[in-house]
Amino acid sequence: MVAKNALYAQSGGVTAVINASACGLIETARLHTDTIANVFAGRNGIIGILTEDLIDTSFETKEDIAALKYTPGGAFGSCRYKLKSPEENKADYERIFRVFEAHNIGYFFYNGGGDSQDTAYKISQVSKERGYPLICIGIPKTIDNDIPFTDSCPGFGSVAKYVAISIREAGLDVASMASSSTKVFILEVMGRHAGWIAAASGLAKEQEGQAPHLILFPEIPFDETVFCQHVQKTVERFGYCAMVVSEGVKYANGNFLSESGLKDAFGHAQLGGVAPTLAQMIKKNLGLKYHWAVSDYLQRSARHIASQVDVDQAYALGKAAVEFALQGKNAIMPIIERKSNSPYRWEIGEIELHKVANQEKKMPRDFISQDGFGITQACRDYITPLIQGEAYPPYRNGLPNYVTLKNVNGVKS
Repeated sequence: MVAKNALYAQSGGVTAVINASACGLIETARLHTDTIANVFAGRNGIIGILTEDLIDTSFETKEDIAALKYTPGGAFGSCRYKLKSPEENKADYERIFRVFEAHNIGYFFYNGGGDSQDTAYKISQVSKERGYPLICIGIPKTIDNDIPFTDSCPGFGSVAKYVAISIREAGLDVASMASSSTKVFILEVMGRHAGWIAAASGLAKEQEGQAPHLILFPEIPFDETVFCQHVQKTVERFGYCAMVVSEGVKYANGNFLSESGLKDAFGHAQLGGVAPTLAQMIKKNLGLKYHWAVSDYLQRSARHIASQVDVDQAYALGKAAVEFALQGKNAIMPIIERKSNSPYRWEIGEIELHKVANQEKKMPRDFISQDGFGITQACRDYITPLIQGEAYPPYRNGLPNYVTLKNVNGVKS
């Protein structure tokens, strides 16, 4: 059997642990050079493939590849670029397969969310139609935890840990000043259609009166009157109100509270900031002093406070992608399968790409409290294992010592 090259690429918003998946993949591939001759990486995701801007990872040392396991961001660059169907844009696929042929690519690994799994699936189907021998494996990644079939998504455990810690610490800050200063604090987190990240903040509330007092989910229609009533009652009872809100909170008619009217590269509504929108409601209706914050990129890049479970799962999925490919499996995505909560046990499984592409997993209603402003014990039992363990990066001069790869270009055809 003649060895083929592999091509790996990262897509969509990055996470604190996406590079751990890259590490697992590259380290595993290097153990099988009789089958996988080399691993190339697309610079900036699928765009790097379309422009034949490929990184030759063979120039990276063993130590630098290992350091990916604790380095945040996308080491090879990511992108937001959604491939249209072959019928809509034949040229993209022609270009992709010319690049594959020129670089002897026999394995394609795409590391991303639901839209990225759609890209991997489309390429797998076109390869069959063209008779081009290619194994396509998707690798799940998203802080939103909204990819179906996998019990959890790499990136979520770490952002969940970050958000729960942040609202606990901010809550203590606000409580100490509430008698004469800020009464309401609003922390906005990511989550367009699914409230998993916002739900994770609920882990910080272990006793009555602790923050977060309110959690706002995309799955629960927003009612301004009911919201303001809850804020007022909370302030009257505890002296302050600290809340977490998902960016994708909607009115009953389906409109986002913060929709800007613009679209992103994937065609999703561009959101403009729900925290200041809620702050203005509180000012108008209650006249309370407030502060708000948007965790934004901080939540998904906080590798210094990553979950060990999250790192382990991200690495394991990258490793499994190569192992599945070597077994001849195609058009699949490795997934996490939970075997028990306590003790927490998990295994690697698989799912066909066509089942997961463009799908979203929302919060089950029984994970949200009856009043719509908190989480249930079932939700707590689900998320708690995912934030366990501290995976601190090495430090130098008081700061995390992250790796920067050489990212040497491969030879162009």
